[in-house]
Amino acid sequence: MKPVITQASPADIAELRQLYYAVYGPHYPVALGTDPAEMARLIEDPHSLWLVGRCPGSGALTGSAAIHGESGSRIGRLEGIAVHPGHRSGGLAGALTAELCAGMLDTGRLDSVYATVRTVSAGPQRVVLRNGFRPLGILPNAVDLRSRESLALYARHSAGVLDRRKPVTEVPAALMPLLRTAEDALGISYGGVRAVSGPEPAPAAPGAGERLEVIEAPAFVRRRFRERFPGRGDWFYPLHTPNVLLTPEDGRFEVYAYLNRTGGYCSLLTAHPEPAAAAAYLEPVTRALSRAGAGYVEALVPLDRPEALQAFHAQGFVAGALYPAMRADGDGFRDYAVLSRSSERIDFRGVAVEPPLRPYLDCYVSAWASTHLPTPSEVAR
Repeated sequence: MKPVITQASPADIAELRQLYYAVYGPHYPVALGTDPAEMARLIEDPHSLWLVGRCPGSGALTGSAAIHGESGSRIGRLEGIAVHPGHRSGGLAGALTAELCAGMLDTGRLDSVYATVRTVSAGPQRVVLRNGFRPLGILPNAVDLRSRESLALYARHSAGVLDRRKPVTEVPAALMPLLRTAEDALGISYGGVRAVSGPEPAPAAPGAGERLEVIEAPAFVRRRFRERFPGRGDWFYPLHTPNVLLTPEDGRFEVYAYLNRTGGYCSLLTAHPEPAAAAAYLEPVTRALSRAGAGYVEALVPLDRPEALQAFHAQGFVAGALYPAMRADGDGFRDYAVLSRSSERIDFRGVAVEPPLRPYLDCYVSAWASTHLPTPSEVAR
């Protein structure tokens, strides 16, 4: 008998919390399955869709998944896919995902939906692959769920969106293998892109900018962020709201970030007065966030900003994923790269990688080695 799939309601919250505990234990770092107030807000959010699956006989809640959207954005996140351990292998995860995509993508409500998929087993990757998602890259050490796990980034675009990508003329040479990997995986072209050569921007001198204040006052940070960035034109990081502010003693720049202590990760959102003001200080910023509990730090950088991409690469960030046609811009869409850095050892042993994702993993390993391992000439000195 097929499960009954319906839209989640506030009355389901208690059962949903039990489901997520049964699937993930006490370490699930997402409010969707742990915080009743946030769960109620998402259920009532007109820009999101949350579905649950129930046994047709008993009515027991056995599965859950959602696409989380937000006002003013046409990108969503597939999240919270969970099927009770006693009801797996019945296709419920795929059925929930298909229904969500039909309601949010096929209707034209969103331009694309992305998912960060666990790699402890192949099952989650197969679910999204069967529903039209395609791999965009690997996020190493991205989350702490009992231990450090790497995630895979997948996305599905509405019809015609990938055909409206804005052209990119040049990128740092270190990113060219990732572009070639994306070409093969997604059937898109970067044929006119040339590699930027020349020295990378120098990081700040040792000791400069070391004394950063880390302000963890979410309400204050949000208010100040809205004052600094009254519109969305100056920054872009979908479905993330800053809760941490980093600034040197003289206040010459402010870095806004989203820190998830439970999951041990952080996203760098933007900087004031402009991102370039903090570009030379990514090393102390990353160290400060590591001390605050973020073993993984990531940034989303436009692919048509080679100077910003070079600044991150110069300070140890590696591009592991590419999100084409991520941001609507006029009558087209801009591509973005996901760059990350981990303060903990990256270990891919035991990672389950489906064949479409494998080229991205190989590409990341090569990029990490070229960034962090000494060259033969350096070893010989």
